[in-house]
Amino acid sequence: MIALAALLLAAPIDIGSRLELFVDDFLIESLEGVRLVLHPPRPAGKAIAFDQPWEGNTSAYVTVFKDDDRYRMYYRGSAESSYIPRSAVRPGGPLPGAHPEFACYAESRDGIAWTKPSLGLVEFDGSKQNNIIWGEKSISHNFAPFRDRNPAAPPAERYKALAGGRSAGGLVAFRSADGIHWSRMREKPVLADGAFDSLNVAFWDSPRGLYVAIYRDFRHGVRTIKFATSKDFLNWSAGEWADFGAAPLEHLYTNATSPYFRAPHIFLAFPKRFVPWRTVHEDASSPGISETVFMASRDGLHWRRRLEAFIRPGRDERDWIHRNNMVAAGVVPTAADELSLYCSRHYNYPTAYLERMTLRTDGFISAQAGFAGGELRTKPLTFEASSLVLNYATSAAGSLQVELEDVHGNPLPGLALADQKPLFGDRIEHALKIDKRLSGIPVRLRFVLKDADLYSFQFRP
Repeated sequence: MIALAALLLAAPIDIGSRLELFVDDFLIESLEGVRLVLHPPRPAGKAIAFDQPWEGNTSAYVTVFKDDDRYRMYYRGSAESSYIPRSAVRPGGPLPGAHPEFACYAESRDGIAWTKPSLGLVEFDGSKQNNIIWGEKSISHNFAPFRDRNPAAPPAERYKALAGGRSAGGLVAFRSADGIHWSRMREKPVLADGAFDSLNVAFWDSPRGLYVAIYRDFRHGVRTIKFATSKDFLNWSAGEWADFGAAPLEHLYTNATSPYFRAPHIFLAFPKRFVPWRTVHEDASSPGISETVFMASRDGLHWRRRLEAFIRPGRDERDWIHRNNMVAAGVVPTAADELSLYCSRHYNYPTAYLERMTLRTDGFISAQAGFAGGELRTKPLTFEASSLVLNYATSAAGSLQVELEDVHGNPLPGLALADQKPLFGDRIEHALKIDKRLSGIPVRLRFVLKDADLYSFQFRP
């Protein structure tokens, strides 16, 4: 009883007016008949084909972000003939050629239809009529830009990037005024305590006022992730190993991390899980198969990992080969109710391309109950609001109800289940009015679900 009383009177978590997801159990006190369910994205067609002469079968390491009125995409254009499975080559025919790696650029007005503008910056095969922005191999291998939302960033540094690896001595910092023309911020690498032979990402962490870098290193011979921070993008803290709790040690080939744009205090990551001891194609250049998994963090260091696959290789045999099914860094909105991610497919094959995949807004993980029903209770929360906005979906016979309780679990007057009509339908935003005088007062939320999914909630002023 003493332990229960202490739990009930625990210090409340101030969520203000932040959007909260169910990608972890940070806010959850208890679940009864409810489970947190991962929702794989749906295929939505080809975003781009890596079909230009300066691109090719090993093009990869894609970064995508929405930048005001346009979407920007950066990726490695590369071709390696030795990686092509022999079964993909016409008997007696020549292998497609190979060429050095280039950093390439594409853009879009809607995140769906993409163009590769002719930039005139880097020569390939005697011409600069291409979309290449950088040609130095040690940098082009994994060039990963982002739009710097730091309000103190000068105009010449509106865009930043990390790129490089051991051949460059570590990760080198870059800047750009327009996202197209780039220059080093200094010659010496800014991070050197990693392996870096992957897509290493960085971004401005606005809630904490710091730059964050999440990058590749090996631990006990296994590919994994490190985390570092910086105030100025040039001087970085020592890298710390990511903590995955009780999750088993697995090869996480990439991390594809970014702050979720609707809830930037939460980092979402889509690592490529590499399984090197399994092989489907005996004529593959290397052993192994890959898929995408999902994880989330509130500080970049401690992660809640889901062990089931987020994106499986699927039915196409050309995706059951090493280093395939790799999600780009960055989740973007492509409609009022839709999110898009981009996944590399047919890696190693001459048909290599990037697939767009979609989710409902906030639809990564839901709190889900079956027809028998269930309940989710939160820890004590404080907030600033006059409404509670819910993102949910029910069946025709299903329902969702929410009760506001005090810290002892007693329903608040007028906000008990008996005072609420059951909600049903499929809504990205459904607003419930609440008394503004509750702002700053510790409150628990009790969600009662029947054949329903709850994706997110947010108190709004």
